[in-house]
Amino acid sequence: MIDLHCHILPSVDDGSDSLETSVEMCRIAYRDGITHVVATPHANFEYRYDREAHRLRLEELQRQVPELHLLLGCDLQLSFENFTDALENPGRYTIGNTRYLLVELSEYGVPRATLDALYRLHQAGLITIVTHPERNPMLSRRFELLREMVGMGSILQVTANSLTGFWGQEARRSAEKMLKSGLVGIIASDAHSPSGRTPVLSWARDAAAGMIGAQAAGRLVEDYPAMVLADKPIEMPDAEY
Repeated sequence: MIDLHCHILPSVDDGSDSLETSVEMCRIAYRDGITHVVATPHANFEYRYDREAHRLRLEELQRQVPELHLLLGCDLQLSFENFTDALENPGRYTIGNTRYLLVELSEYGVPRATLDALYRLHQAGLITIVTHPERNPMLSRRFELLREMVGMGSILQVTANSLTGFWGQEARRSAEKMLKSGLVGIIASDAHSPSGRTPVLSWARDAAAGMIGAQAAGRLVEDYPAMVLADKPIEMPDAEY
């Protein structure tokens, strides 16, 4: 399996608080059957994103866990400054050297300019992966916005432990509805620690298999994430509109 969204770099945001914690998270991921992890530090008003400094931390962590393949990305919040810089310097934020960019929306609302911002990122040659939409109460009630995002080329990424109830029943039901509607392209951990928000995908894969079948669930943690790392377009079956 491949985890495209993980706050595994030490002491850079609200994720891992030390190198030792990061190593423990990596070993948990490896035991779970994960082969590749993308480190995705926040880029928002609270946490400054320094690609070069993060790369050096990633290299240090990689030396500690050679059994895993580690790559660098980011969890980009669409603030004005970050958005403008992403348009001008996309390689500063994307997953590795790909066109894929994780975009974090607010968990409390969806600004009117969000769809336009996603469209402009796509026009600049990027492919956006919208993170944890199931945890946004507005999106849970307005699936037409999700369908618009998917229709314009965004990939929706559901958090693994939303499917197991960690984020509450509303998020679980929303994630299940998204899965059954064919709107989800990626399941990722969004892990922040060795406990609670853990770098584990197998439980969510198995939960998803009970909803959409084992083959379809496997695509969300194996095939589609592998296409992202290879910088290939993801061709999903048509969603149920």
